[in-house]
Amino acid sequence: MQLYAQEAPRLLAVVMRILQNRPLAEDVVHDAFIKIWQSAHSYNASLGSARGWIYTLTRNLALNALKYSKRKVLAEPNFLLDLCDKKAIEAEHQPDHLFELAEDHLGQAALHKCLDRLEPERKLCVLHAYVDGYTQDEIASLLDKPLGTVKSWIKRSLNALKECLQ
Repeated sequence: MQLYAQEAPRLLAVVMRILQNRPLAEDVVHDAFIKIWQSAHSYNASLGSARGWIYTLTRNLALNALKYSKRKVLAEPNFLLDLCDKKAIEAEHQPDHLFELAEDHLGQAALHKCLDRLEPERKLCVLHAYVDGYTQDEIASLLDKPLGTVKSWIKRSLNALKECLQ
């Protein structure tokens, strides 16, 4: 219950950005928590954080739902940069989980530092893919870049982030 109370609002915000449909987003978050409970035994800490696993699982469910809803890309690139700042501000105003927030802030600070090292367009590609939930085709269309370029930027950027965070 505590996990749901802590993570559901954030997960709903992520899924809403992907689906742009609140009832469908709520259903996806609900389904995600059912899958989390049922698959908790399959979580492997050596592969990443529990929070990362939960968000990846939820994001994948949202992307599957998106395939069937056929929405168009509508987000402005600056929205993603603002979203990162808003999440940091929101986290600062939740005194209930100070210890978790301290750990989360350290991780977020490291991630922000590493993201800031990326070139702006590459940073946007990563944020579009992992925060906004866009497919590589949608990112290429939104940024008016060839698909191969976007794929390459995302792959290289993820490698750079991984290296930076280690």
